[in-house]
Amino acid sequence: MLFITDTLIIPMREIHFSFIRASGPGGQHVNRSATAVQLRFDVQNSPSLSAEIKNRLSRLAGSRLSKEGILTIEAQEYRSQKRNREEALQRLARLLRLAAMKKKTRRPTKPTTAAKQRRLDAKKRRSLTKQTRGGHKTEE
Repeated sequence: MLFITDTLIIPMREIHFSFIRASGPGGQHVNRSATAVQLRFDVQNSPSLSAEIKNRLSRLAGSRLSKEGILTIEAQEYRSQKRNREEALQRLARLLRLAAMKKKTRRPTKPTTAAKQRRLDAKKRRSLTKQTRGGHKTEE
């Protein structure tokens, strides 16, 4: 079980791992061992997620989400398969936590009468400052 929030839990049977060789430097170790992890999570067919969370997750995931609705996360920072697997799970959890948060709706507010008056006073002061500047014109 992957615990995301108090109400959102993803069973491990919905998450699939494949292990591949990591790219980049590392010499003989990187050439022989498949330590990089590719995590796949079927967002569209997951019974654990609500439609609302699926929509937000699809926007957040961007290019990591395939057309079929499968989220792919790759982790290859560490030399051990276990640590890369944990890192991929943490990234998935972080993404799901962000998708589970509801954005607060903005309530339009009006400026107070005092705030309006302060704004107008500041504009008048600025206007006066500019008017009192000497505009010297030379006649030709």
